[in-house]
Amino acid sequence: MQVRASHILVKDEKTAKKLKAEIDKGADFAKVAKKHSKCPSGESGGDLGFFGKGQMVKEFEDAAFSLSVGVVSAPIKTEFGYHLIVVTAKK
Repeated sequence: MQVRASHILVKDEKTAKKLKAEIDKGADFAKVAKKHSKCPSGESGGDLGFFGKGQMVKEFEDAAFSLSVGVVSAPIKTEFGYHLIVVTAKK
């Protein structure tokens, strides 16, 4: 199985929680990613495309494969910082 996910990468959990609250209130995930994400994928709204198991760091992968499509994760800590993840498709 593969998932297609978008993410927002920030340095600290406080920022991640603030951005999640904005998205939960209706802010557009892709717009928030473009404005705040520290990852180059932010320029494309955080889209990472499709990926399979073993392609992402474990914490990120575990979260992405456990999420339902369209649900924004709680902040996920990895060696890169804190991520908000939304799965946009599964195949």
